[in-house]
Amino acid sequence: MTETSAVAGHTNDQATPATDHARGSRLLRAGALAWRPGALAFRIVSLVLIAMGIIRITGIFSANPGWASFSFYTVQSNVLCLVWMALLVVATLRDLRREGTSGYSTPSPRFSAAVMMAITVTMLVYLIVLVPATFVQDSDYVPFSLTDNLIHIITPCLLIVDWLLFVPKGRLRRLDPFLWAIIPLVYLVFAFTYGGLGGEFSPGQHYPYPFLDIDAHGVGGVAARVAGLAVALIAVGYVYFGLDRLFSRRSRA
Repeated sequence: MTETSAVAGHTNDQATPATDHARGSRLLRAGALAWRPGALAFRIVSLVLIAMGIIRITGIFSANPGWASFSFYTVQSNVLCLVWMALLVVATLRDLRREGTSGYSTPSPRFSAAVMMAITVTMLVYLIVLVPATFVQDSDYVPFSLTDNLIHIITPCLLIVDWLLFVPKGRLRRLDPFLWAIIPLVYLVFAFTYGGLGGEFSPGQHYPYPFLDIDAHGVGGVAARVAGLAVALIAVGYVYFGLDRLFSRRSRA
């Protein structure tokens, strides 16, 4: 080996860590993985699991579909996730073909966070309100079935993981957690209007969830529960906002 070759080889050895660091920085820029093949694989699997949960809870392909189930926030929020995840799959596949493997494919990081928060509401209400109620009420309902887990836990976790791993950070605004509350608020308006007009969410039930039952708790009792839930959810929203800022700062360090 000549002296020149030896120097070149030494130089290449020294450059490798820097090259690896630069490559890693490109992969993790904007506080998330800028790797479309991984995002596409995760999003396709997520889409299948979300669809599976909706099909199981609604029985949409059975002889007697449960169309009334679409009046529940749980199902509506899962359908929102299904539509959004389908759009993410299409966007990721398109960008992978046009722009290559490196980069992000989330059309709107802010809306992605809004969808994540909407389905987080589903998970938290299920775990904190609905499941504990089954242990003090006379009911044949048994929580944590496969269908329950799919629509109340797995789908929310899939949206959270997608946001953590593949959605660029630093795009959220300070008031976004308040804006995210609009989605469940719109549902409340729908639920009380539908029930007030005589609609039934299940036979004989004019309210979708026990904690919204005005006949049982009174207007004041339901209002207090809704207000407490809203404060808790906005607080969770600011946890997401804080993580967004944290990951964004770390990616720039």
